[in-house]
Amino acid sequence: MAQLLRNFRGLRTFSLPISRHFSAAKETEIELEYLKGDKEGIAVVALNRPSAKNAFSQSLVNKLIDSVDALWHDKNCRVVVLRSLVPGAFCTGADLKERSKMTPEEVVRFVKKLRGMLTQIEQLPMPVIAAVDGFALGGGLEMALACDIRCASADAKMGLVETRLAIIPGAGGTQRLPRTVSPSLAKELIFTAKVFNGTEAKEMGICTHTVPQNDTKDAAYQRALQIATEILPNGPVGVRMAKKAINNGIQVDINTGFAIEEACYAQVMPTTDRLEGLKAFAEKRKPVYKGE
Repeated sequence: MAQLLRNFRGLRTFSLPISRHFSAAKETEIELEYLKGDKEGIAVVALNRPSAKNAFSQSLVNKLIDSVDALWHDKNCRVVVLRSLVPGAFCTGADLKERSKMTPEEVVRFVKKLRGMLTQIEQLPMPVIAAVDGFALGGGLEMALACDIRCASADAKMGLVETRLAIIPGAGGTQRLPRTVSPSLAKELIFTAKVFNGTEAKEMGICTHTVPQNDTKDAAYQRALQIATEILPNGPVGVRMAKKAINNGIQVDINTGFAIEEACYAQVMPTTDRLEGLKAFAEKRKPVYKGE
């Protein structure tokens, strides 16, 4: 991946200060943090493999799988924010140094595991927001595409660049990108291995929010936190069922989609949260939802 990055000499070089979270001496690879105070209910999954710009190694993927599994079983988590602690890089895709030492069979197994991990992120019951600062190339962009909402700094650099290496996106990119933009545009981006910035990503509909980079180089993360905070007051069961209805519905015909919506609506009817919402409205106060 280092060689791939050198191919982008025409792009503006990132020169970012080291975050207070960043430690060159120790790589935690993945940090899972549960926020407190007025942000309680938000979990932050942070990639922290600075030596390889968060490239997907077997170790990093295994730790991501563990973190996602923990979130799956956490009923108190209402929103997940996926970010990087490495300046200048969200995720640069596969660890090509590690991959060059693999047999073809090992590569196939690894890509299958990576694809499954991204599907698990996509299918998390709560909303997942990607905060893209810096490079999100290949598998890095595929990971962002697996999230529900994407925020990017204006100078982030994104692209499904696999054809430059004579391969194709293998962790869901050929399927998720055409569902995010038009199939024709997705083909152009993949065939040409185009690298685009955050502003262009917003114009194409790949990102829902693009923000100017700030002095601390975490503008996308701050925007993602703002969105997560706006989701928090709403009924968690309702939010989860809305996500399920949308994710499952867009894969089928509209009449089947209506049936999925009806089934998801039926699951919110017997909840105490629904009754609390009605009661709070009548009493002109903010509802206190418990996810029950």
